[in-house]
Amino acid sequence: MYKTNPAGNRNYSTESALIIFFGAVALLVHLLTNGRYGYFRDELYYIACGRHHLALGYVDQPPLSILLLRLSQALLGDSLFAIRLLPALAGAATVGLTGAIARELGGRGWAIALACAGSLCALFNLAVGNFFSMNAFEPLFWMGCIYLFVRIINGGAPTLWLWFGALLGLSLENKHSTAFFAIGIFVALLFTPERRHFARKWIWFGGLVAFAIALPNVLWQAWHHWPTYELLNNISHSNKNAALSPVQFIVQQIVFMNPGTLPLWLAGLFWLFGSREGRRYRALGIIYLITLAEFIVLHGKSYYLAPAYPMLFAAGGVAIERIFAFRLKWLKPVLLSAMLAAGAFFAPLVVPILPPDKLVAYMRGIHLQLPRTETSHTAALPQLFADQFGWEQMVGSVAHVYHHLRPEDEKRAAIFCQNYGEAGAIDFFGPKLGLPSAISGHQNYFLWEPRDWTGEVLLVLDTDDEDERKLFASVQDLGQIVSSPWAMPFERRNHIFLCRDLKTSVQEFWPRVKKWL
Repeated sequence: MYKTNPAGNRNYSTESALIIFFGAVALLVHLLTNGRYGYFRDELYYIACGRHHLALGYVDQPPLSILLLRLSQALLGDSLFAIRLLPALAGAATVGLTGAIARELGGRGWAIALACAGSLCALFNLAVGNFFSMNAFEPLFWMGCIYLFVRIINGGAPTLWLWFGALLGLSLENKHSTAFFAIGIFVALLFTPERRHFARKWIWFGGLVAFAIALPNVLWQAWHHWPTYELLNNISHSNKNAALSPVQFIVQQIVFMNPGTLPLWLAGLFWLFGSREGRRYRALGIIYLITLAEFIVLHGKSYYLAPAYPMLFAAGGVAIERIFAFRLKWLKPVLLSAMLAAGAFFAPLVVPILPPDKLVAYMRGIHLQLPRTETSHTAALPQLFADQFGWEQMVGSVAHVYHHLRPEDEKRAAIFCQNYGEAGAIDFFGPKLGLPSAISGHQNYFLWEPRDWTGEVLLVLDTDDEDERKLFASVQDLGQIVSSPWAMPFERRNHIFLCRDLKTSVQEFWPRVKKWL
């Protein structure tokens, strides 16, 4: 039996306490802050998807996160605290799982503490644990797979491949980018002694489990003519995402992971390839490098790689614990303190600790902003904060206009929005103001069609009326919406246009508004 640890007795209770402690700190951070701003753009869209449109797939995502949100709403309600509880728990679990991986790699107390601290202080982890999105669950699924993989390397039961397959399948049902992580795992198996598992049945059974779990979404995609592929192809031929060189992509990894954790995850990467003990687990390093290369070559957003870093934090914790076991012992607490200090220093950029005006002043004071991942993100606040402002005011503006229409127009009017954030806001805040459900050509709203709209009267949210005048016999500008100064600039520029008498049929009009981008 391979022994992952040097001689001596282990204090498992202390190690478990460290894992629980850091996980609890992560949970507390999110529970104390996740209700300070407002609903995030994607949250409003997710709520719309789950409330009336549960399906086996969506244009821009698999179904698992939507189902989780719907279950959360059914049990806890629609408050910010309620819908953000699961992401907070997932973030806390990811931190704890990082420590568990470090222990499985042979680490003891210091390794676990360093690994958990790195995962806790990573800016990406802090950000995604604070609001609902599929990104909140991706690190947990990826690292669940890695934990089982390390156990298998350490001689665990081969039936663990079944659980591995289940987690991988659920991860594919949560976010399609898991496919790139799966490719990394496959390559790592081929190029390490772990390829011996291909000669045994359990890894293939695990693959069947993953395929069976992911199959419903594959069938949905095929039935709808592969909309996600069409969406990604459209994005690749647009200027929506910020273009990055390989060097820029790697530099942004440092920012998203928190510069203070750089020594930790670099030490983990070198340990996996350069040390005799670490080379046993070099498959983890290969997984990271292959996934990194995939996202660079395919011009993925820089944060797509973020869920892979906890395994490097774990490896780095073990490396530092080993290197400074007898000499320069003081470096371990210094590095731990430095990471925690850096985490506290950068946390306001991703966690709503400060009021917006003070956050802007803080960013100016430290001369640092988070990298933009999309070209349209030009707000004073970071994108994940700017997209939490202005929605309720916008809906109030629309309601004011809607209820001042002539009674016969009000009965026939639909509300058209340019993107799923606006449409989701209308659908979430609108019912209590007497508004009908929104229609839109953006993402899955296009598949939901215009329902019973006749083409006679339409309220359109848009920055100008150029397109509307081509499509309708009459267009009247009813004024600019009320918004928040902290919202995205393009949202604040919207006007409400009253459009009458569509020049063509609704059936001919609808394909023209399709916006999968």
